[in-house]
Amino acid sequence: QVHLIESGGGLVQAGGSLRLSCAASGRTFSSTAMAWFRQAPGKEREFVATITYYSGKTTYKDSMKGRFTISRDNAKNTVYLQMNSLKPEDTAVYYCNSMPPKRDYWGRGTQVTVSS
Repeated sequence: QVHLIESGGGLVQAGGSLRLSCAASGRTFSSTAMAWFRQAPGKEREFVATITYYSGKTTYKDSMKGRFTISRDNAKNTVYLQMNSLKPEDTAVYYCNSMPPKRDYWGRGTQVTVSS
């Protein structure tokens, strides 16, 4: 079974940066598109960005364009999310998953807190 482990979150002031990682462990991960999602307190989980496996084509939710960059290293079975110019409204638990997401792949996520 595939397990996805998010890391790299933390506390940062507004305008700062963080780089999140999503590492696949267990059996070999299949060649599928991957994505980042986030969930703020009291809100539903929302889509952040996605990247294809072979071409590395990326797409972003409009509110993240120009600030967030998704990338992947297939040899390391790892997906990244570089977050710049962070805002307090970016505070959330960030999760990775396939695109479309699979129920069994959800991990614990990593907490990102942006202070004003």
